[in-house]
Amino acid sequence: MSFVDKTLTCRDCGSSFVFTAGEQEFFAQKGFVNEPTRCPDCRTQHRGGTSGGRGGAREMHTATCARCGAQTQVPFLPRGDRPVYCDACFKRERAR
Repeated sequence: MSFVDKTLTCRDCGSSFVFTAGEQEFFAQKGFVNEPTRCPDCRTQHRGGTSGGRGGAREMHTATCARCGAQTQVPFLPRGDRPVYCDACFKRERAR
């Protein structure tokens, strides 16, 4: 199948952007059926930060390490039904 660059319009900002032949081929290989509806800048902003979607600031929560008792910060809200570890203890637990 042969792909040709397409010019699309971003649904958020209304600017034109190119959906390249290489991107179309990648979409086809992954089985994606819909074309992108946002330009790369709006897509990044919509995902919440830098490319990849994980670059934004995360809300951190204070917790007490279940192993050593130290205060630590974790990126999730501890529920109390599972132990929470500081970085050092987490690495030791993971090595087990």
